[in-house]
Amino acid sequence: MTDHPYFVTRLECGMTGETLPVGVLHNLSPKGYPIVVRYDLAGVQRAVSKDALRERPQDMWRFRELLPVRHGENIVSLGETWTPLVPLPRLQKKLGGGEILVKDEGRLPTGSFKTRGLAMAVSMAKELGVRKIAMPTNGNAGAALAAYATRAGIESIVLCPDDTPVVNMAETALQGARLWRVNGLINDCGKIVGSGKEAGGWFDFSTLKEPYRIEGKKTMGLELAEQLSWDVPDVILYPTGGGTGLIGMWKAFNELEAIGWLRRKPRMVAVQATGCAPIVRAWQAGARHAELFANAHTVAAGIRVPAAIGDFLILDAVRESGGFAIAVDDDAIDAARTEVGGQEGLLLCPEGAATYAAYVKALAAGQIRKDERVMLFNCATGLKYPMPEPTAKLNKDAPIDHARL
Repeated sequence: MTDHPYFVTRLECGMTGETLPVGVLHNLSPKGYPIVVRYDLAGVQRAVSKDALRERPQDMWRFRELLPVRHGENIVSLGETWTPLVPLPRLQKKLGGGEILVKDEGRLPTGSFKTRGLAMAVSMAKELGVRKIAMPTNGNAGAALAAYATRAGIESIVLCPDDTPVVNMAETALQGARLWRVNGLINDCGKIVGSGKEAGGWFDFSTLKEPYRIEGKKTMGLELAEQLSWDVPDVILYPTGGGTGLIGMWKAFNELEAIGWLRRKPRMVAVQATGCAPIVRAWQAGARHAELFANAHTVAAGIRVPAAIGDFLILDAVRESGGFAIAVDDDAIDAARTEVGGQEGLLLCPEGAATYAAYVKALAAGQIRKDERVMLFNCATGLKYPMPEPTAKLNKDAPIDHARL
């Protein structure tokens, strides 16, 4: 990607709309809210066509007019190719509903959708002169930060809960980050990162505490719209912890609509676990913000986020789209992972499995109609997570009944 016409016009506070300068390092807005990137969409509409887009490589950087990196030399890449849309025809038939598609983000370089947000945020950190980054993680984001920061020559420090999946901790350390395990949850890790900025000399990369992870996650929405010939599913079910991807996709659909490339938008569904469901509670209560969810626990570590600083942006996207928030329990998540793997041959991560469990629940409750096409997000490769050990064994020295194998 070389230098190109640049369409970022301003940054603004996601709550108040206060305008902030471009080309300057920001964490939160002066009022303490996430910052959103805005573009000259009329200029984008004039500058690029769908035909021109088709000539570009199928990667997340193809949408460059709607991305914030000014100079191509600052892009930090490990090969962020398109991720496939995988249909689930057997389960569609079993449930009697509409088409079920899975966007399998586990095919990205670091094995999860965190690749998108961290590739973009690290590229912008490089462009803005950041030399040291720290962030809290439940696993996959830390691994992605480690990979892209190392690639960019930026020092990285990652703090994670003590019970973070071992493979996530191992890949984070192996890819060059300094990793610290904390006897608490991700919000406790975040407090340590925030309180140590001055003494540690690092830039705080916590979820939504800089403006650009949203722009990376936004490419999920841009990409799937193009993959579906500029149409979208009726419903998107998204595993929601910090919610950057849900916020980013809704932003993408609004921008595509504004430039005339999208004629309708999907309903956005925030999927959480019953053991950690602050967004679901806030949606049910009609609240603008979500209260801290006490004693958070779930097998789906990636959505174990007791408090999200972008809660109001998540809730706005859900409500503006006519969607809803839904929680499923850990037994349903485990059962969904087993069912999709056994019936369709697609190995989901627990967070991805939560979206299938939520679809089954919502379909039965009438929240999703049987004629609606749905998109589930598998946010990471299932290979990163513990799996049950196979129990069937054979003794090579004993007589074997081949007919029973």
